[in-house]
Amino acid sequence: MAQEYVDILGVKISSVDIPAACAHIFRWIEQKNKTYVCIAPVSTVVRCQEDEQYRSIINGAAMVTPDGMPLVWLGRLKGHKTIKRTYGPDLMLETCRLSQERNCAHYFYGGSQETCDLLEKNLRQKFPKINIAGKYSPPFRNLSFEEDKAIVEEINRCSPDILWVGLGSPKQDIWMSEHRLRLNVPVMVGVGAAFDFIAGTKSQAPIWMQNSGLEWIFRLCCEPGRLWRRYLIGNSKFIFYLLKDLVLGVSPKK
Repeated sequence: MAQEYVDILGVKISSVDIPAACAHIFRWIEQKNKTYVCIAPVSTVVRCQEDEQYRSIINGAAMVTPDGMPLVWLGRLKGHKTIKRTYGPDLMLETCRLSQERNCAHYFYGGSQETCDLLEKNLRQKFPKINIAGKYSPPFRNLSFEEDKAIVEEINRCSPDILWVGLGSPKQDIWMSEHRLRLNVPVMVGVGAAFDFIAGTKSQAPIWMQNSGLEWIFRLCCEPGRLWRRYLIGNSKFIFYLLKDLVLGVSPKK
């Protein structure tokens, strides 16, 4: 089952929806690949315009799902009529649901200890047959070499099929790229704030705002101090880069 991609400003966005993304994940688990999956909102594409190394990390992923509606709209304009928003929390929940019948083991890396505990509790309530191999809440600082080595050994000892990484972008994408070969895990998926949303420690935008491409307004109102730069400056940059590409045909090489 080959993937199709749509090039958006030099970033390879996978032309997928939730069922297709889940199918790819389970296929990689069966093949025992060492892959990672990036969830790409508009901010990821913007950062890729300004950081060639980060663009290489994103384009090196086995799948880059369209997390933002503008990416879906652009994909459809480019002829990918079946592409749909493949949102981190939705992908995580559906994968967890389907994994019950496959007995796939999950490990959760990221978030606070409270968030991790609530995440596990809520997932076990939703999916009674889910196999959770472990979880770890890293400190809000860079890990020492010894700490990093210890957590790699712990994850490998637990032998999960899927490692969910909730560190936020770009940190989670860089972490997955750096740890891909050291971890004996078929699939890693960086899901950003999905831990908090599923745990209930952060509120999600109403569905109509998500489907209308207005979720960023909701999140900006909830966390203005943290997110104003990403949305107000980042969205403006995205429009600028699109216009530049349209008028001059200038976008980074993949």
